[in-house]
Amino acid sequence: MTETYATATSTWRNWAGNVTARPVRAVSPASVAELAEVLRRASDDGLRVKPAGTGHSFTAAAATDGVLIRPDLLTGIREIDRAAMTVTVEAGTPLKRLNTALAREGLSLTNMGDIMDQTVAGATSTGTHGTGRDSASIAAQIRALELVTADGTVLRCSPDEHADVFAAARIGLGALGVVTAITFAVEPVFLLTAREEPMSFDRVTADFDHLVAENEHFEFYWFPHTGNCNTKRNNRSAGPAAPPGRISGWVEDELLSNGIFQVACSVGRALPGTIPAIAGISSRALSARSYTDIPYKVFTSPRRVRFVEMEYAVPREAAVEALREVRAMVDRSPLRISFPVEVRTAPGDDIALSTASGRESAYIAVHMYRGTPYQAYFTAVERIMTGFGGRPHWGKIHTRDAAYLSEAYPRFGEFTAVRDRLDPDRLFGNDYLRRVLGD
Repeated sequence: MTETYATATSTWRNWAGNVTARPVRAVSPASVAELAEVLRRASDDGLRVKPAGTGHSFTAAAATDGVLIRPDLLTGIREIDRAAMTVTVEAGTPLKRLNTALAREGLSLTNMGDIMDQTVAGATSTGTHGTGRDSASIAAQIRALELVTADGTVLRCSPDEHADVFAAARIGLGALGVVTAITFAVEPVFLLTAREEPMSFDRVTADFDHLVAENEHFEFYWFPHTGNCNTKRNNRSAGPAAPPGRISGWVEDELLSNGIFQVACSVGRALPGTIPAIAGISSRALSARSYTDIPYKVFTSPRRVRFVEMEYAVPREAAVEALREVRAMVDRSPLRISFPVEVRTAPGDDIALSTASGRESAYIAVHMYRGTPYQAYFTAVERIMTGFGGRPHWGKIHTRDAAYLSEAYPRFGEFTAVRDRLDPDRLFGNDYLRRVLGD
C-alpha cells in the first residue's frame, strides 16, 4: 500500500509542557484503512503506537518513543440520527467543533467539562467530566464507538455488539486500540441559567449536600489561604437567553480569569510570600452574576493560564471531610497556593475504569501554575485522597500504580482481561500504562 498519510518527526509536548516525547515517526492517517495500515507497519517494525490528541492530559498517557498518531485528519461529523437522537463523530474532532456544529443543528450534549479544546477521543478516553447531579461524564454519553485493534481489525462496539469491549473502551486510556469514531447521545438544545455567587467555605461545606441535591449542576472553588469560595449553579431554564454582556463577560472571563490571574500567578511564582494576600484580594474581587445561554457556552470557559493539575474522585459522602483535611494541611504547612481548589460531583456509572464506576462521586482538583514546584502540595493532597479510597483522574498527575488501582476499581480485572485479548503484545503500551495497568 502506498503511504498517503503525512509523516513527521519532532519532539511532542503536552499542553502544560510537563511531558515530552520523541517518537520515531508521527503520522496523520486520513482514513480508518490508512490507520490500520499504520498499525500493521508499526507492528512489523517492532514499534509501539500511541494516538495523541491536543495534549491536555498532564500524565504521559499519550507519550511514545515509537509511532505517534495525530488524529487531525480524522475529524468531522459522520452522521446525525434524529430518530435515535445520536451523533457519530470522527475521533479527532475537537469538542469545540462538535459543540458548535451540534448547536447549529439545534442539538446538544447533556453535560460536558469546562474545557473544550480536547479531541472527543482524548477527552473520553481519559474520563473527562463536568459536574452533575444526574448526568455523568462525557464517556457516559457514548452509545457506540469504532475501535481499530492491534491487528488492524475494525470493531464496532455498543451494548449490543462486543459489549465487553464497549464496557471498557469508553474510557480506554488508549490501551485497547485506536478509537476512530464515537456515537454520542444528544438532545434538543436547551438553555441553562448559571448563577455564580461568592460564599464562605464554612457555608458551602455545611450546605454541600443541599446545594448538590437542589441543583442539576453544582460546583465550587475554594481559594487557599482564605475562607472564601465561589459557587456555580447551572440549571435548565425556559429562557429567554440572556448571555453575559460583552463588557461584563470580558471582564469576568478574560480580564479576571485569564489576564489578571496570569499576572497574579507570575508574581506569586516569583514572590511566594505574596500569594495569601493576592488570594484574599482575588477571592473578594468576584461578584455574584447570573446569565442564561445554550449549554456549551455555560459549561465551558477559556483557560489561557497554563498549569499542572491533580484530581481525585472520592465517594460523594467523603467530599467535605476530604476538603476540610486539605484546608487544614495547607493552613499548617509553608505551602503557598495561588490556584483555587475545584470541587464537582457525578452520579455513579457502569464504565469499568470510570472514576465514578459504581459509586456516586465527588471530585477534588488541585492546580499549580506552570513552572512552580508542585510535588510537595500534590503529594500531601494525594495522601489525603488515598485515605478515602480516592481514584485519580487518568489524565492528571498522580503516583498510583496497578497494585493500588486494582483495589480501587472493582472491575479492574475485567478491563485488563479485555486488554490482554485485544493487545496481547502491547502494541499500544507505554511507561504510563505499564505503571497503572501492570503487565
